[in-house]
Amino acid sequence: MLFLKRLFDFYLNSSIHVALSVYALVRMTGFLFQISAIETSAYFAFFGTIVGYNFVKYDALARTQKLQMRRQLKAIAIVSFLSFLACGFYFFQLAQKTKIIAVVFLILTLLYTLPFFPNKKNARNWAGIKIYIVALCWVGVTLFLPIINADIPLTIYVFLVALQRFILIFVLILIFEIIDLKLDDPHLKTVPQQIGVKRTKWVGSLLLVGFLSLEFLYAHFNSQTLILKSGVALTVFLFLLFANQKESKYYSSFWAESIPILWWVLLLLFQ
Repeated sequence: MLFLKRLFDFYLNSSIHVALSVYALVRMTGFLFQISAIETSAYFAFFGTIVGYNFVKYDALARTQKLQMRRQLKAIAIVSFLSFLACGFYFFQLAQKTKIIAVVFLILTLLYTLPFFPNKKNARNWAGIKIYIVALCWVGVTLFLPIINADIPLTIYVFLVALQRFILIFVLILIFEIIDLKLDDPHLKTVPQQIGVKRTKWVGSLLLVGFLSLEFLYAHFNSQTLILKSGVALTVFLFLLFANQKESKYYSSFWAESIPILWWVLLLLFQ
C-alpha cells in the first residue's frame, strides 16, 4: 500500500497528471475544430508541460541548494529529461509558424521562473500576475497552438472558445490559491490574499456564470453542449465552494486538476 502511495505521489509530483489535463484540452480542441492531425500538438503539449512545470517547481529550490536529490527527485529529473527529448522531437514536427508560438510560451515560462532583469524578481513573484500568466499559457498551448498548426483561421468562434477556456482555467487556479493560502508568500498578492477566501469564491462563481453565458453567443448554439458545460461548471463550482486551507494536496493537485480530463471524456461520450 505504501508503494502505491509513493507511486501515486510520484505521478503527481512529476507533473504527469497536470500534463494529462493539458493533453485532454488539446485533444478537445482537435474534436471541436475537427483537426484530424492533432497528435503532434497534443504530444508536444504533454511532454512540454512536464518539462515546464517541473522546471518551475524545482528550479528555484535546486539553484538555492535547498532541494536534496532524494530518490524520487532523481526519478523526476530523469522523467523531465526524457520528456525534454520527446518535446524537442515533436517541436520539430510542428509547422514553422507554430514553432514561433511555442517559443513565445517558452519565453513566458522562463520569465515566470528566472529573473531576467537586474535586482528584479521573476514573474512568478510579480504581485498578482501569476494567475494570468498561467491561464494565458494554458489557453495558448491547448487552443491557439493546435489551431495555428492546423492552419485554421482565427475566427470569432475561436476567441469565444479561448475566453471560455481562460475563465475555466482561471477559476481552477483560484481553487489552488485558496488551498495554498497558508503556504504562499504574502508578497505574491494572490486573489485570496487580496480579497479574502469568501470574495474569491464569489468572483469564481460569477466567472462560471460568464463561462456559461458565453455559450449563447455561439452561432451554432447546441443545447446538448450547454448541458455538458453546465455539468463541468457545476463540478468546478463545487470544488471552489468546498475549497479551504485544511484540504489535502490531493484535493487540488489531483481531483480539481482532473476536471479538464473529465470534460474531454464527457465530450467524447455524449457528442
